Amino acid sequence: MYFAIGFLFIHWYLSLFCQSFYLHRYISHDQCKMSRGWDRFFLILTILSQGPSFLRPQHYKTLHMQHHIHSDLEGDPHSPVVSKNIVDMMLHTYRKYMSVKTQRETFPKIVAIADSIPVRSLFVVFYTLMYLLFTDSLWFLLLVPIHSLLGPIHGAIVNWCGHKYGYRNHDLDDHSKNTLIIDFLMMGELYQNNHHAKENSINFATNSFELDFTYLTLIPLRKIGVIQYE
Repeated sequence: MYFAIGFLFIHWYLSLFCQSFYLHRYISHDQCKMSRGWDRFFLILTILSQGPSFLRPQHYKTLHMQHHIHSDLEGDPHSPVVSKNIVDMMLHTYRKYMSVKTQRETFPKIVAIADSIPVRSLFVVFYTLMYLLFTDSLWFLLLVPIHSLLGPIHGAIVNWCGHKYGYRNHDLDDHSKNTLIIDFLMMGELYQNNHHAKENSINFATNSFELDFTYLTLIPLRKIGVIQYE
């Protein structure tokens, strides 16, 4: 049982950090800089942590920019205001993501390899073996789908809750909100209202009682020279 809790905890937050830092703040918004070597390191870490639900950085950026341009309007790829329910929202996001995959890829070939069915399947096999080898009950195999779908799960929580529940610090034309009460699960990503108001800010928290855990993780990375930001 302790292995299952620890494995899921580490995987949840490592995958979330890679999406929040690498795909969202670095790739989509260019909020910080890093060397080519560190860029490749975090790309590989994102592939390893997201596994079967790995999202190609270039296509993630395209969808995310559409989300900001058309926030909570018809052109938004993931809005709880436009969609009927959370399942409908994620299916709409999936269709949008698949439609932009026709774009010419400018990332290394490892991205295409990671996006292949055999590689995605190997990650599922790996999660399954981990529970078979290190737990004493087959019931823990029910956690394998969670590991396999962490990307969409994180996206569903952020985009549904972050535009539906919470408070607003900034008066914007969309429905973005700050869902403070459960943001410890999302490392700053649920400060959607703050982020939509200040897209170029690497720190999504604006009030003293708000803590952006991804940003707090980036402070020591900046100090040791891994990343640079204003």
